[in-house]
Amino acid sequence: MQIKNIIEPRKFFEAVAKCNGSVELLTKEGDRLNMKSTLCQYIALTQMFEDENMSGVEIKVSDESDWEKLCAFLITE
Repeated sequence: MQIKNIIEPRKFFEAVAKCNGSVELLTKEGDRLNMKSTLCQYIALTQMFEDENMSGVEIKVSDESDWEKLCAFLITE
């Protein structure tokens, strides 16, 4: 699923930390960033500030129940 414009990154990363499985950010360039990694979170923040719309960036989760924790940050259309 694609990500909306994340206005409060801290809340997004708090939601990621509560996820049971892995959460990966797939960038436009094809990189896969582990969102539970602090270093990858910094990289993701950089991407967010460079591209405010986060176009072409997607989230993948390994545990389907984690979608509920992240739904406020996702485009579902």
